[in-house]
Amino acid sequence: MPYAAINGQNIHYTDSGGDKPALLFSHGLLMDCSMFDAQVSAFSNAYRCIAWDERGHGGTGDARENFSYYDSAADAVALLAYLGIKQAVFVGMSQGGYLSLRAALTAPHAVRAIVLLGSQADMDAPEKIPGYQAMVDAWSTHGLSEEIGSTIEHIIGGPSFDGAPWRAKWKKMSATNLHTIFNTLFTRDDLTDRLSQITAPTLVVHGTDDAAIPLVHAQKAAQGIPGAKLVVIQGGGHAANMTHAAPVNKAIAEFLATLH
Repeated sequence: MPYAAINGQNIHYTDSGGDKPALLFSHGLLMDCSMFDAQVSAFSNAYRCIAWDERGHGGTGDARENFSYYDSAADAVALLAYLGIKQAVFVGMSQGGYLSLRAALTAPHAVRAIVLLGSQADMDAPEKIPGYQAMVDAWSTHGLSEEIGSTIEHIIGGPSFDGAPWRAKWKKMSATNLHTIFNTLFTRDDLTDRLSQITAPTLVVHGTDDAAIPLVHAQKAAQGIPGAKLVVIQGGGHAANMTHAAPVNKAIAEFLATLH
């Protein structure tokens, strides 16, 4: 597996190669680059597809110190530079969207466009945080229970989502790492007031049945980013790119066609 030494991390990534326009896929919390297999398969003939494991996830391994999504954005931009790519379309699911928005604000030269999948620019409802924190505490202390595994599966993919392969990965996560990556989630800043500064063409794709981020948050992001387009996936959950790959890929393909 290819790795890149970037910003003190050993970043794992996949790269379809070639000199075609680049798509950079950034995954959601508790996931890894494989969650974009359906998109890489669909787009690698026409685009150079790079998918990577963010700090604390997948092959990149544990995050041993606190970090922010600005750090993750810097990792993404540095990975492109490492691969000799000047600019890419940033395709980000959930926290992958958080880092993509921050990359667009801090390194606009590297961001050709943005695709937000099941993501948002504002904050989670405050009443959700204690429940998430309690889950992390129980998980890190006692391991991944059947109840917690089922809850996460439902949040990420809904009732039709096969979470078995992911549970095997979640069971291996260390207590320290769990607290670190969730701390990054809980302490992120609200970008609502900065959305008007984003100049990259933007597509917002969101499922009607997203159990993690209600559709209204995607609507707010699309309204705040100049010229952004919103596509709603009927019946789609949080990771609609996995469970509803066909309509999500169609929306992405139509958006990419407007960039040429």
